[in-house]
Amino acid sequence: MADNKKIILTGDRPTGKLHIGHYVGSLKRRVELQNSGLYDKTFVFIADAQALTDNIDNPEKVRQNVVEVALDYLACGLDPSKSTIFIQSQIPELCELSFYYMDLVTVSRLQRNPTVKTEIQMRNFETSIPVGFFTYPISQAADITAFKATTVPAGEDQEPMIEQAREIVRRFNHIYGETLVEPEILLPTNAVCLRLPGTDGKAKMSKSLGNCIYLSDPADVVEKKVKSMYTDPTHIKVSDPGKLEGNTVFTYLDAFSRPEHFERYLPDYPNLDELKAHYTRGGLGDMKVKKFLAAIMQEELGPIRERRKEFEKDIPAVYEMLRKGCEVARETASATLDEVRRAMKINYFDDADLIAEQAKRFAQE
Repeated sequence: MADNKKIILTGDRPTGKLHIGHYVGSLKRRVELQNSGLYDKTFVFIADAQALTDNIDNPEKVRQNVVEVALDYLACGLDPSKSTIFIQSQIPELCELSFYYMDLVTVSRLQRNPTVKTEIQMRNFETSIPVGFFTYPISQAADITAFKATTVPAGEDQEPMIEQAREIVRRFNHIYGETLVEPEILLPTNAVCLRLPGTDGKAKMSKSLGNCIYLSDPADVVEKKVKSMYTDPTHIKVSDPGKLEGNTVFTYLDAFSRPEHFERYLPDYPNLDELKAHYTRGGLGDMKVKKFLAAIMQEELGPIRERRKEFEKDIPAVYEMLRKGCEVARETASATLDEVRRAMKINYFDDADLIAEQAKRFAQE
């Protein structure tokens, strides 16, 4: 049975480079948690097996992006000496756990999962859902429980998934005895960061929509993307009153700006509230606000970009870091699987009592 260790598990699908939505939504917080000293272990994984469930005909896309995600992790400050960074597909124990957990969940329960419903609609899978994609909540439960994670940092859209994992844990423990650990979700503290919109104002950043600012974007690209950002379409003249709601520039300022930024880049205003007030009453142009946001974004992303360039100089070392992470992760998952097999009474060759008992039984017949 598990001890009282506090363990984090979190990860990303390698379907593209990571963008600032990932950064404010999870990556920045992960680094803070890793460095907080509050957790005994931190596991961060690149979910390539999960990415293949809806990219099965394009394995090269997933393969190429594994190292991109690893570079983004390192550039943001995830430290292999403090966090175990690994690749999902290299831990076969996760598949075996998923297989056993499938017996604990009904098809109708999976169909009711709101996150699964939304994802199926987004990918137009209504008529032909790949089974691997449909059972994603089960494989996610395997990922979480294999490492006895107590804490899963994630957005609120993932709450139904974590709840399903808890249900699987409770059902397993009820049938087989206390073996698995129930996880808790850890939501972002900044409400704006729950879901940062795309630069075009659309609700979600996505590579296909071309509305992302990537962590690895060069300075001139970041500048260009900020200057072309969606604002208030009715704010045509500088003198026009402007709307804040749905105005992407101000949503980004809510997520990124801090009081010291005003001192450095826009000393005319003491804080964001004053800037918003001026914009809403009129007399403040979009370009001035965008220039301010661009300066903040460069300050935030510049160090990440520079660190990434350093790590890019030794790609074999990045793969070696991942290989070592996989070794540690596999050892941990294997220990959990041993406990699961023992609880389920399928550890035949490790059970000397079973063999002796059966030998005695047949000897008496």
